[in-house]
Amino acid sequence: MRRFIIQLLIILICFLLQTSLFRYLDLADIVPNLLLIPTMSFGMMRGRKEGMLVGFFSGLLLDLFYGSMIGPYALLYMYLGYINGFFHRVYYMEDILLPMLMAGANDLVYNIIVYIFAYLLRNRLDIGFYVIHVILPEMVYTMIMTLFIYKPLVRINRWLKQKEEGSEG
Repeated sequence: MRRFIIQLLIILICFLLQTSLFRYLDLADIVPNLLLIPTMSFGMMRGRKEGMLVGFFSGLLLDLFYGSMIGPYALLYMYLGYINGFFHRVYYMEDILLPMLMAGANDLVYNIIVYIFAYLLRNRLDIGFYVIHVILPEMVYTMIMTLFIYKPLVRINRWLKQKEEGSEG
């Protein structure tokens, strides 16, 4: 129960930072996708199930506040969290390179899917403009923010693991 509440708090903090503070710290109208970072991190640290849950609640927040219907972002983030859970076995907490690469890959997949459903299906075919002005800058910005957010998430995960192991024994 403690883990669930703390993960919800992390999701809420990332959501608030992404939708408020970073709107003022945007670079060329690009804001990092902070909700992808806990989705990716908990998927890699805890496995597919936890990645799906964190991803679902992250996407649900976006759906509730910014979506035209409930479900698409929740589903997309849930799938990304599930896919990140496959890297749980090859993941080392001290490694920062894999989380940065995964954050970039997640942001790339996320933005391509958003492009397909938000623009391509409406016959807006200028993908070159979208890649250069939206996808690549957001991907780089999200990867840079992963450097700052990932380590505290690792410390929180270790603390939660210690509390869970201590309460079992």
